[in-house]
Amino acid sequence: MDIIITPTRLSGVITPPPSKSQAHRLLIAACLAGGEGRVSNVAESQDIAATRACMAALKSPGEGLPALPCGESGSTLRFLIPMALALRGGGVFTGRGRLMERPQEPYYEIFREKDIFYEQGDGALTVRGALTPGVYALAGNVSSQFVTGLLYALPLLPGPSEIRLTTPLESAGYVDMTLDALARFGVVVEYDGERVFHIPGGQIYKPQDCAVEPDWSQAGFWYAAKGIGNAVETIGMNLNSAQGDRVLEAWAAELSRPGEVELDLSGSPDLAPPIAAWCALRDGQVTRLVNAARLRIKESDRLSAIASELTRLGGKIEEGADSLTIRGVPTLRGGEVDSHNDHRIAMMAAIAATRADGPVKLRGADSVRKSYPNFWEDYAVLGGIFTAIG
Repeated sequence: MDIIITPTRLSGVITPPPSKSQAHRLLIAACLAGGEGRVSNVAESQDIAATRACMAALKSPGEGLPALPCGESGSTLRFLIPMALALRGGGVFTGRGRLMERPQEPYYEIFREKDIFYEQGDGALTVRGALTPGVYALAGNVSSQFVTGLLYALPLLPGPSEIRLTTPLESAGYVDMTLDALARFGVVVEYDGERVFHIPGGQIYKPQDCAVEPDWSQAGFWYAAKGIGNAVETIGMNLNSAQGDRVLEAWAAELSRPGEVELDLSGSPDLAPPIAAWCALRDGQVTRLVNAARLRIKESDRLSAIASELTRLGGKIEEGADSLTIRGVPTLRGGEVDSHNDHRIAMMAAIAATRADGPVKLRGADSVRKSYPNFWEDYAVLGGIFTAIG
């Protein structure tokens, strides 16, 4: 779907949708607990639907390797690869968009060491073998999703295991969310806070009733809207959340003051698009977003997409290998931009459009369904004006 956005200031109160990252984790744990507990306040996005479908396939009776369609959800794919080995001796994973191009080498290194079969080709990844108790060495600076996948699967094995990080852990907040979810469901993991996780075997996930919190990642777009001059107030957020993107609150305070700012995105890469939209309109101020190389392997090459699309609108963005340098301007000019089939780029464009001098044509506006299906409805409730075309 393509739309034309008519620039207008937004106004009102908004509660972001439930956290997709937390929902993945709680739903997986609930399924492993037998599905007796209830996870409430779940936003039924495309990514969550993929996790539900794959968990149902893993838990269903039957012989042979289950088919596990992950859509475009990197979380679903990486979380469930070890679980498929632990529960069913493997599985056949498929995906759409760029999903099957995203790197899985940390798992492949483990598979080669432990003699687990894997094969990737024709848009599918097949894994087959036994996940056994023991030591699992894993790089911590590639993606915390690999750590999370093992943290869910290893407690199910008959003996104790360890995860040993060979490099410092990035996106530690996402691992904190995983440890929080596991603890809620009665799973014990001992973490030294740096490099080693000790995981007793033979554990049982215990049913729990729990609710998903509002999403700090999505709150970023509404914080950015306020930061660039819209009268939008974001409510309902848990300031003590295990979500790593709660750092948004501190970043918002920093960006609200004049002066050059440098923000380290290594722990919160999903905040890059809304923060970039905000920084593009910090008139006369320079902002550097650093340690952001992993944004290149998201639904799009997000570093490139942020730079190109905000530049099309009149922003001044310099793209580095793992950074963005943004020189704020007083207003954007409008124009035509592309979502790159990336939900966060589409929402970034929508927020930036509120400070454009002319209309903004956005291609692929429906990509928001991946994580925030009601984004355009919320945008309209706050006064946003857009028209579908084509």
